Amino acid sequence: MRTLVGKVALVAGATRAAGRGIAVELGALGATVYVTGRSTAAGRSEMDRPETIEETAAAVSEAGGAGIAVRVDHSDPGQVAGLVARVGAEHGRLDLLVNNVWGGDMFTEWGKTVWEHDLGRGLRLLHQGVDTHLITSHHALPLLIRRTGGLVVEMTDGKGGDYRESIYYDLVKASVIRLAQAQDFELRPHGCAAVAVTPGWLRSERMLDKFGVTEDGWRAAVARDRHFAMSESPRYVGRGVAALAADPGAGRFGGQALTSADLAVTYDLTDLDGSRPDFPRYYDEVMKPG
Repeated sequence: MRTLVGKVALVAGATRAAGRGIAVELGALGATVYVTGRSTAAGRSEMDRPETIEETAAAVSEAGGAGIAVRVDHSDPGQVAGLVARVGAEHGRLDLLVNNVWGGDMFTEWGKTVWEHDLGRGLRLLHQGVDTHLITSHHALPLLIRRTGGLVVEMTDGKGGDYRESIYYDLVKASVIRLAQAQDFELRPHGCAAVAVTPGWLRSERMLDKFGVTEDGWRAAVARDRHFAMSESPRYVGRGVAALAADPGAGRFGGQALTSADLAVTYDLTDLDGSRPDFPRYYDEVMKPG
């Protein structure tokens, strides 16, 4: 069902992982998708990963949409302003903004107190994970509210409950949920909405590399960590976000934090292998109590 034909989406931070999964699934529903990031065929970002935005754009087009790769550092207001001006000039509309910029893993020091964690790295984490979202929304929302039905999806990790063992990481992910709530309040008068979405244990490219497996053979990693059986591919949350974007009643979820499993149940979706993992529930019922 090509329910997003004619719709324009911006996936900020679409080089890999959830961002790429979301962009591809939006393309599968026929959307035009601007995919942004700092890693391109011309050079890598400081994360030094091989994935590029050009690869993501090609995958969007192959899925049936129109992928447009634009190198953007979302911590630079000028670059973001230029991106939004281009979207406006080329299409005159923006129907979906996915704020997925992150790039903070390399700055997180797990298990350290606020006085032990390197301050500079911690503040960089906040800048990467919160400031970039604010900058992007500041420039993109005036275009999004030109039409009713626009949606903002703030990508986070968890629902903001349990402390995440790094004060800076925890602040970023909880702040993103609050950003969704605040933006939803401000978008309501314009007939638009904002939600937060969290995947479960994501089989990102980096995670697959860590376990030494590929997506096709990911189950081999369960021998190393049995909880990995409840992991999910990036396309799982991608399908959920795409279904949400295609739902004319998506505003009923405004201000909420939704998991990939919540979206799968709501829209009757499965992961690529036909499963329907619910890692947040698994964590609460199995891992947390031991």
